[in-house]
Amino acid sequence: MLHGLVLSALAFVEGLGVWGILIGLMLEVIPSEIVLAYAGYLISRGEISLLGAIIFGLLGCLIQQVILYWIGRYGGRPALDKFGKFLHLKKKHLDIAEGWFNRYGPVMVFLARFIPVLRQAISIPAGMARMPLAKFMFYTTLGTIPWVIIFVYLGRSLGDNWEQINQVAGPYVKPFIFAAVVLAALYIIIKWTNRNKAVPR
Repeated sequence: MLHGLVLSALAFVEGLGVWGILIGLMLEVIPSEIVLAYAGYLISRGEISLLGAIIFGLLGCLIQQVILYWIGRYGGRPALDKFGKFLHLKKKHLDIAEGWFNRYGPVMVFLARFIPVLRQAISIPAGMARMPLAKFMFYTTLGTIPWVIIFVYLGRSLGDNWEQINQVAGPYVKPFIFAAVVLAALYIIIKWTNRNKAVPR
């Protein structure tokens, strides 16, 4: 069963409709997959539309990532080490995200969107590195669209059983995680090959 605080937050989301979904995802007091699945449940009840849930779900996710980007850009790592716990970001996850971004570059902003926890954390080093906001938004949007659609769709399909989202989502999310890992590996190989070609012999 979901914690009482989570249920209260979801009741707030339901009361505001699609705007509640946007605010819930923007603040991410509870994980985005739960909010999106709940949005799907509201669709099954006819309280909101599928298109509205996807659009406002996407906007909420993007705003939340921009907030993290700006925190990284203007607060830096010291602020995150101090206040990261309030953002549900552990130091080890920030270390991994920062290492990936510094080593492999902006493309990791897209690839990390399919990996739980790191999908939020990767926005921090992007801000710290002062990645151009337009490029950050492009990669973030590209990686966020399938995430939103999958969980809204599953929430709608589950209906009253939407709370089972964590058990049901695995087979749908794993292919995206696998694809992200494969793409990351290919990107690393290509980058390494090009770097070796550029070195004079």
